[in-house]
Amino acid sequence: MDRFGKRSTRALAGVIVIGVLALTGCGSDPITTGTRPHAGEAPAGATFDRTPIPLTQIPGYTPPGRTDDGRATRPLLGTSGEISWQVFNQDSIPLTDYSAPQPVSWGDPSDYTSIPGVLAWRGNNARTAPTYGQANLTEKKMSIAWTHDIGAVAAEGSYFPGAGWTGQPLLVNWPQATKAAMGLSAAQTADPSFTEVIYPVFDGHVYRLDLATGQETKPPMEGQWGFKGTGSIDPRGYPLLYAGQGLNQDGARSGPFEYRIFDLIQNKQVAHISGTDEVSGRKDPTGWGAFDSSALVDAHTDTLVEPGENGVIYQAKLNASFDPAAKTVSVDPSITKMTYRHPYAFQYGIESSTSAWKNLMYAGDNDGNLICWDATTLQIVWARQLSFGNDSDTTPTLGVENGRPYLYTGTSVAESGVQRQGQVAHLVKVDGLTGDVVWDHTVPTMFDFHVKGGVLATSLLGKGEVGDLVFYNVGRTTAPSEGTLLALDRVTGAVAWSRSLSKYSWSSPVLVSGTDGHQYGVFGDSDGVLHLFNPVDGRDYSTLSLGKNIEASVAVYNNMLVVASYNQKIYGIKLS
Repeated sequence: MDRFGKRSTRALAGVIVIGVLALTGCGSDPITTGTRPHAGEAPAGATFDRTPIPLTQIPGYTPPGRTDDGRATRPLLGTSGEISWQVFNQDSIPLTDYSAPQPVSWGDPSDYTSIPGVLAWRGNNARTAPTYGQANLTEKKMSIAWTHDIGAVAAEGSYFPGAGWTGQPLLVNWPQATKAAMGLSAAQTADPSFTEVIYPVFDGHVYRLDLATGQETKPPMEGQWGFKGTGSIDPRGYPLLYAGQGLNQDGARSGPFEYRIFDLIQNKQVAHISGTDEVSGRKDPTGWGAFDSSALVDAHTDTLVEPGENGVIYQAKLNASFDPAAKTVSVDPSITKMTYRHPYAFQYGIESSTSAWKNLMYAGDNDGNLICWDATTLQIVWARQLSFGNDSDTTPTLGVENGRPYLYTGTSVAESGVQRQGQVAHLVKVDGLTGDVVWDHTVPTMFDFHVKGGVLATSLLGKGEVGDLVFYNVGRTTAPSEGTLLALDRVTGAVAWSRSLSKYSWSSPVLVSGTDGHQYGVFGDSDGVLHLFNPVDGRDYSTLSLGKNIEASVAVYNNMLVVASYNQKIYGIKLS
């Protein structure tokens, strides 16, 4: 959430609707069908290794220019003008022609983590795995298996109960040696199916629960101030949690902004990155330095990448080590920073999490730009303005098609932009090598100071029987309380179906793989209703009320789903 609240809006004009057949699902939400020109023909995918791509092999690549004061530059795509950037060491001293000691690069998303579970926002470096395993969905229903009470905070003139955007829990099936090192019970240590829920939430605590029972595995860790985004577990299986602070107030109390690193053996914070940074281009009188992004960790080079809402991209050599026999884990981050400038900045800041293909990393920002940079040199490869004066907080989802990376992302309406009539949210597919727009589908969106409209939820790439589709959840589309859930053709952007939601949603949809070979969709809405739906046509199989707004996004491990709502509870939900 930004300084003025992701209680704000963005939109796109001209929804392309193909077809006129209105269907009715389990509820009363009307569904309009379109066409599926590539039904059963998912774009040809390809796995990839972590071998970096030389920048000189990227189509159209040219070396960056230089300003008189030494900043690197290149043209800003989609508009006139240039984007410039500069790299600094952790003491804020500028670095010229920086290169990491080892090439920083990510491999195939299936190789992101060495242990089972959902260990980061959407699970991997492509942000395509918010669920793990399979569920037996013979009844196509959801039921509450357990709940765990959590709190709330008052901050920034507002009230934040339970968990909010993006707010996805982490689900981790630890190795036996790690469980023993963390001092879990003998039964939990011996049980190969034991899975831990690790959940940073608004009240400033990190809750640790048994997925099967909801019972605490350890006392809550004290984070001092509220978490809004999603944490990350070290993908090597090290008992380390990385989690960004989204608030720095609790009533009359306030403190510094930090990106926090927790030792899960000692059950406490052991390191941090400060969000108050002199190199930040964000000139906010409050010193806004929140971290809503979920970090990626390159296990091969021991490197963490975390963009900040202060407009600084942080890259940390973690110097992490784990000794299960000694029951110790340590971390000592050495930080490099990159900042950028452009002529259309209303509010520098990145709330999007990064996605990554090899050495290329991608994130959206508070000024409506999509930015690609090289993780080894921290050089900006390209940057594209998606929508002037608006916002791109959603995390780009990465799909590799015919060996080439593509990004599915979108925009929302920002209060920093010109509040004009006919605002729209852009749902776009972008070539990950060149920044070229493949298609741009627009949806009319409301501006609301308190609740932002447009694409806040991360897009969802289809698989299996819906592998030809990409799903978008768009908030505040036709009235202040409504939204739209869409399925678009991945090749053309044409609408396969569009569902008008009676209540808007920022919750990112997920797909659960059924043991019957079918896919099942799940998302939550602002009325506190969890929807289990058919991704083929958008109709609900069943719903389940969790009392109040489900702004957070769910994570799923086999038949168990976990999410928290504004009802100030974490819910363990059985899929059946």
